[in-house]
Amino acid sequence: MSIAPLARLLERVGSQGEGLLAYLGGLGYLALDTLKYTVLGVFVRPRIKTNETFFQMVRLGVRAIPIVVLVQTFVGMILAFQLAPVLRDYGQEGKVGTVVAIAIFRELGPLLSAIVLTGFAGAAIAAELGTMVVGEEIAAMRTSAIHPIRFLVVPRVIAAILMTVSLTIIADIVGTAGGGIVDHYILRRDSWEYFHTVVSSLEVKDFLTGLIKSGVFAFILVLISCYEGLGVAGGAGGVGRATTRSVVLSIFTIVAADCAFTAAFYFFW
Repeated sequence: MSIAPLARLLERVGSQGEGLLAYLGGLGYLALDTLKYTVLGVFVRPRIKTNETFFQMVRLGVRAIPIVVLVQTFVGMILAFQLAPVLRDYGQEGKVGTVVAIAIFRELGPLLSAIVLTGFAGAAIAAELGTMVVGEEIAAMRTSAIHPIRFLVVPRVIAAILMTVSLTIIADIVGTAGGGIVDHYILRRDSWEYFHTVVSSLEVKDFLTGLIKSGVFAFILVLISCYEGLGVAGGAGGVGRATTRSVVLSIFTIVAADCAFTAAFYFFW
């Protein structure tokens, strides 16, 4: 029996595994450099460029508020519509606000906000940095002794983390309010009763877990987007491939991280 097919299979698996390890190693080095230059930017000159950071906050976060509000409002309404018949069968229709609030604050608020930002901001970061690589602007920065991670990556990471956490807070509020709209106008329940149910059912840990997740999700999406953008090769076509790859990998990694966080909080918090 020929072993050539098995050998080719093992060779392909080994090649893919080697590529994955190299990719994870590159992300690890980029993460360490980003953390190093963030700390140095706080305590050592040159400082973190506040103007660039605020510009990125507006570009990556403020402009994403309308789409996040719309998405989360509809998600809250969908949850209420889906939960009401099930809870009615058990005589617990008044618990719609409890389930909607916990689902939004713990999971859907941070997760959907990060996914929206991945398409809204992650793709833009990868395309922008990739275009700078193709145009040899990154090489020019290195020639001028300007480190691209310090001046390009760090402001985007700080802006993305701050704005993702802020967008998550907004998403929590409007998502829960979306459930309240259905509860009041469709289920014909008192709005104050819904509000009281939400407030009494939420705990501090429900709010904190969502914010912790959102910060980590933001770091993941910006790290992958910057890595893909800085690694562009092949001209304009490479920019397009890097942009697509950054969105796909960011969404996959964010969902996987959310699963890991949820399991950890379930067992240890």
